[in-house]
Amino acid sequence: MPLAYQGVQAGHAVAQWMLDNPGHHWNNSTLVYLNVKDETDLKIWMRKLSIKGIDYSEFIEPDIGDEFTAIAAYNDNEKPFSKLKLMGSQ
Repeated sequence: MPLAYQGVQAGHAVAQWMLDNPGHHWNNSTLVYLNVKDETDLKIWMRKLSIKGIDYSEFIEPDIGDEFTAIAAYNDNEKPFSKLKLMGSQ
């Protein structure tokens, strides 16, 4: 998936997270976009987040056959994500 399209999908996931968590006060301070290999890897990370009790929202893109493309999570601790690379890095 091209980098620009990855950014769009990540933005959709953030918007979905805000819709799913209307009572949460996020002050729009920091966003970090991270990379996974593929949809399977994304689902593995969803399970890891669930085990750690970290809430997330998923985005399924209707324009590409309802493909599962991104998740967004709110977390003050970077440790669960330390093994992931930043989006766009090699």
